[in-house]
Amino acid sequence: MRATDHDILGLFVSHQRELIGYARAIVGDQGLAEDIVQDAYIRIDRVGRGVAGGADRLDGPVAYLFRIVRNLAIDHRRRLGRENAHIVSDALADTAAIAEERPGPEATAIARNELRLLTDALAELPERSRIALEMYRFGGCRFSDIAEHLDVSVGTAHKLVVEALRHCRQRVYTGR
Repeated sequence: MRATDHDILGLFVSHQRELIGYARAIVGDQGLAEDIVQDAYIRIDRVGRGVAGGADRLDGPVAYLFRIVRNLAIDHRRRLGRENAHIVSDALADTAAIAEERPGPEATAIARNELRLLTDALAELPERSRIALEMYRFGGCRFSDIAEHLDVSVGTAHKLVVEALRHCRQRVYTGR
């Protein structure tokens, strides 16, 4: 049988639905299967025209077309498998490069030192200032609550907190 443009197109059209189903069974995607069948048509058309390999005749053109679809579908699955393996290995490398959520040894040492300095600074404060600061920063109390608890004015409660904060910052950040 001589493969003419008309023969190849007729072959393709008459078996297109079957070819797409065959490709879809291999690749698992309708759109991709349609693309593979279209690529197969282009390849068989080239062979029929003698462009790819100089073939003037196609023996068993339907089987040949199914073989082209099968090979293209399998090639696609292999390529996808290699790409996925590459993506997974890249993701694992990226994951390994991400820093842990917990701080490193240096950050831990710095934080411990700052905590020790803060504890010392709190111990140095007069009792009312320490209580006012602890109620404000750690207890989330308002100045009016602090004033009521310490039996002082709101302005005095504010002043006690501000001075206590200033003292603690100076001790922690300057070490003095």
